[in-house]
This record gives sequence, C-alpha cells and structure tokens, in this order.
Amino acid sequence: MKYRRLGKTELDVSVVGVGTWQFGGDWGKDYTQKEVDDILYRAKELGINLIDTAECYGPHHMSENFIGDFMSRDRREDWVIATKFGHQWHDHWTNAWSVGQIRVQLEESLKALRTDYIDLYQFHSGSDEAFDNDELWTMLDKQVQAGKIRNLGISIGSNDNLHQTSKATELNAKAIQVVYNRLDQKPEENVFPSCLEQDLGVLARVPLASGYLSGKYKPGVVFNDNVRKGREREEIDEKLKLVSEIQKNEVPEGVDMASWALAWCLKHPAVSCVIPGCKTPEQVEANARAADLEL
Repeated sequence: MKYRRLGKTELDVSVVGVGTWQFGGDWGKDYTQKEVDDILYRAKELGINLIDTAECYGPHHMSENFIGDFMSRDRREDWVIATKFGHQWHDHWTNAWSVGQIRVQLEESLKALRTDYIDLYQFHSGSDEAFDNDELWTMLDKQVQAGKIRNLGISIGSNDNLHQTSKATELNAKAIQVVYNRLDQKPEENVFPSCLEQDLGVLARVPLASGYLSGKYKPGVVFNDNVRKGREREEIDEKLKLVSEIQKNEVPEGVDMASWALAWCLKHPAVSCVIPGCKTPEQVEANARAADLEL
C-alpha cells in the first residue's frame, strides 16, 4: 500500500480507502456485523487505513454503528475515520442543517463510532445557503478546539462547486471530497486547481462511477438497488457502451478494470485517496491492487 499526506492535516492516508455507504443497505444488500468485520480486517491487512462513512448511511447511523462495533475490538489509533454531517435518518430521512441539529449529530456519530474523536468531519453535500452559516463553522471550530474533531472537510454535492471549495482554508477545512472518475472528470477544471493552490487533501468518491467502471455490467443490465434503479435506461446503456470502449482501448491486457479505474484517479496530483465501496473482502483486494498500478 502507498500513502499520501491528506492536505494540510497531519494524516498520512492510504491511497485506497474503504467507502461504506453500502453498509447502510441502499446498494441491494443487508450486512451482518461479521461481514463488515471481514471487510475491514482484510482492508487493514492490506494496509488500508481510511474509512469514509456518514450519519445518513442507513437509518439510525447504521453504517457508523457497524464501524463502531468493529472499532471496539480493534486499535482505533490505526485508523483514519472520516464521517459527515447535515442529514438525519431516524424514522425518516431529512436534511438537518441547524447548528443545534449538527451538534447533536456529532455526539451521535461519536457514540455510534465508539470513539472520542473524528479524524475528518465533513460538511455533507449541502447547499451554499447552508454552507454560508458563520455560526455553524464557529461551533465546529469549538469542537476542534475541544478535541472531538481533529480536522474539518467539505464533501461538495456538485463536482464543480468552486464556491465551497474556495472558502475551505478560510473556514479551517483541510480536505475536499468530490465525485471523480474516468466518466466524470469535471473536478479537473476548477475544483482540483483550487485544492492544489490551497494544499487541500482530496477524497475521490464514486471512483468506479457507481459500479459502471467495474467492468461487470453490459448494456441492458437491470439494477434493483435504491441508488441506481431509478436511472434512465438510455443513460445506463450509454455509459456502459463508453465503458466497453474504455476497456478495449485504455485498460492494459491482464489488468482488472476496477483496479485500473482507481489507479486512473490516483494519477492526478490533486487526489490523496480514492474511496470505493466494497461488498466483500475480495473486492477490497481488487481495490487495493490499484495502489501498485502505474499508469
């Protein structure tokens, strides 16, 4: 495994992390604690040290609770935990951007994760109006001073949101999370130059383009998970035809396409870490191989 400094933080993170949206059940599978443990233990064996999650990945902090149960039996200090704020999913899913709501979310996340501190606490795909709230960032800064948050970050909803990216240093945020993959290179235009200028770490989410770049799917596939099932047939088939062309013309012979797609993201100098999801320890292994690919 290779490691990179995450912007102006003091964190050295594995270039491949573990995204954990899937633990909340939205991607067509319900997890047991043992399945989560097997994935995270294998990740650790491979040198992966960053886990990215969120308060709304599953009802009642489901993903965070799975991770917290694992952490209660492992060495917390071996891991970089990144989570997010701005939504609530208890009896139903809602946005929650008031200062009071976020203060409660922080305490709930700490409890769910079985930890005294969060390494990277990220504003989660909120509007510019929610973002431009000085009281919010003052409260978060106080939590940093109290030691509950080690570093602040911004997970931008639009992958071209320069407004939020450009204000990161001013707000003491040290990392940006953004959608970036071979099918969606928009961050290269404005977001990445700003990140490089400010020395911000970058977590590239959806690096496999919601699984399209895994190489497993062909035009005509039917998705049943909550995330992809509502997408237009024409959009899905168009992307998969493009993936087929990429696989034929760009992926070296004998190289797994998923590993190649992650390595493709990592070749950009702004990117610190890719955070693909993974359903099995075997997928963790395939993701980790990207660290050894030189494109």
